Amino acid sequence: MKNFHDLLFNRRSIRKYKDEEISGDDVTTILQAGLASPSSKNRRPWNFIVVEDKKTLEALSKCKEFGARPIESCALAIVVTADPFESDVWVEDASIATFAMQMQAEDLGLGSCWIQVRERFDRDANLAEDNVRAILGIPDDIRVLSILTLGHKDEERKPLNEEECLWEKVHIGHWRAQE
Repeated sequence: MKNFHDLLFNRRSIRKYKDEEISGDDVTTILQAGLASPSSKNRRPWNFIVVEDKKTLEALSKCKEFGARPIESCALAIVVTADPFESDVWVEDASIATFAMQMQAEDLGLGSCWIQVRERFDRDANLAEDNVRAILGIPDDIRVLSILTLGHKDEERKPLNEEECLWEKVHIGHWRAQE
């Protein structure tokens, strides 16, 4: 990518991946982006679990009722967790880290998709977080925010159109009522 603006408008959620591994160097670079992301008071409450095992990816793809299917076909997934006792804004901190890793993946030419786990449920009304904890052995006091799927893109998505920016959602100086 030429610059961050291009990177931002070209990054799209990718849900179909080629059956091709991601290089170790690329995985390291993506994880570094998460580890280098800003956090409140520099607490860095997150932990990342890298999953490549196909059976484990398949199990994770069933952690919630809707929207987790891309996990099954990705080359690897990064489960983003955080310690809520380390930071009262762990959701924000872990979200920023997830976003940083997504942008780094796009910069490397890889596809990604944010799979929301926190506050989601499986078909039996069990928390998706609890399902992920059970699959990966995550302690009960650690929260699971998301699963970031990664892989070589097996679909093309058009970039976002700058003309579709919702400028009416920008308020200057004070809130202005919608007309």
